Amino acid sequence: MMRLETQRLLLRPWQEMDAADLYEYARDERVGPIAGWPPHTSVEQSRDIIRTVFNHPEVYAVELKETQHAVGCIGILIGTNSNFEISEQEGEIAYWIGVPYWGKGLIPEAVRAVMRHAFETLKLKALWCGYFANNTQSQVAQSKCGFRHHHIEEKKYNQFMQDYRTEHISRITYEEWLELP
Repeated sequence: MMRLETQRLLLRPWQEMDAADLYEYARDERVGPIAGWPPHTSVEQSRDIIRTVFNHPEVYAVELKETQHAVGCIGILIGTNSNFEISEQEGEIAYWIGVPYWGKGLIPEAVRAVMRHAFETLKLKALWCGYFANNTQSQVAQSKCGFRHHHIEEKKYNQFMQDYRTEHISRITYEEWLELP
């Protein structure tokens, strides 16, 4: 079970006992829909998401060291597990964090730790990230971590929200990552 640590965060596998924490933040209508999924409606639904969606290698609870509570999620979706058409030597980083923690630099901190792991341990060649139109917080987080705009996908179907969206796709290669300050 991989664990990644930063100054303020512990990135660790989700556990069923995290269901109440997950529900606390995932029920907020400002979180899920902007990331492409509906708000959670119960602790039991959150527990089911932990058992199914989050029960995969390289999917981590974002835990605040200070409180020891999960406040978000981050993961690397490798190759065919990605929402993008990428090779098995590439990964997509997906993330979200609860509203009380927006604007505190926690997601860039988590993304940088996951990037290091992806490039140094998993030996991936490139990482991809996406954000839906109007999700400026995600755009800023990706830019802070060195991701560069790659392309836009118009009218992309979102199975979770059953709608069509514009998604901005960014990327960073291993070589570009090595050159970051």
